[in-house]
Amino acid sequence: MLRSLLGEPPRKNEGLFADTLEAMERTAGLFRNAMDMHLEQKQDYFKLQVWTYGLISSIDELEQCTYAAAFFRRAVHTRLMNDMGSEEKGDYARYVYFYKDGFIRVFSLLDKLGTLLNELYELNTAKVKPHYSYFTVLRQFQYLKVHRDLGNKLTSIYEGRKDYVSRLRRRRNMEIHYMNAEMQDDLWHKHQAMQGRLEVENLDEHLADLTESYQMVLESLHTAFKYTLFYISNQSNRNNMQK
Repeated sequence: MLRSLLGEPPRKNEGLFADTLEAMERTAGLFRNAMDMHLEQKQDYFKLQVWTYGLISSIDELEQCTYAAAFFRRAVHTRLMNDMGSEEKGDYARYVYFYKDGFIRVFSLLDKLGTLLNELYELNTAKVKPHYSYFTVLRQFQYLKVHRDLGNKLTSIYEGRKDYVSRLRRRRNMEIHYMNAEMQDDLWHKHQAMQGRLEVENLDEHLADLTESYQMVLESLHTAFKYTLFYISNQSNRNNMQK
């Protein structure tokens, strides 16, 4: 959708992105089949199916936001706000919009994934922390010593991009939780303006944090749903053998 608004050709789903979508679609199909096979758990499987389709929409939206942020970042060349023309200021504002939208979506999507994994694999994370995050769910895999292969792979994916994700999470927290963060930014900008210069932030560094965090999310989804495909298929086979 965003590509058409930007005058860009439609996205071609390929590589890891396409593989991830396929794994998620197939998993949703297995949940749908399970509803018919296990009528007593129909509502549970329906909920998992709905959550899976929600995650499919979420990764699509996150990919688009990341792409749009990079698109508008390329149009910003001036380091000083004072030297920007109106068109470049507009492109900078659009970059900021999609960058912020992107980092909010990163952690929203991870928490949705954590909710699904917690439910599906009966991790009972809410007993440890009532308002848990995806990262709490990762620790719960290790604490309970269940589905170690999945837990270890997801933890390794996070650790591989931990620095990017941690910086992005700090900015997300500032954006959401601290109203005075914006005030501090405004005061700093006014101070800079009084000195005759107003520099924009390091756009490349910030965009790299978003891009790498998006990749971390994509790899996590791919790993989680590939594992879940195998897990659900094995469960179905065992149930069929017992009949």
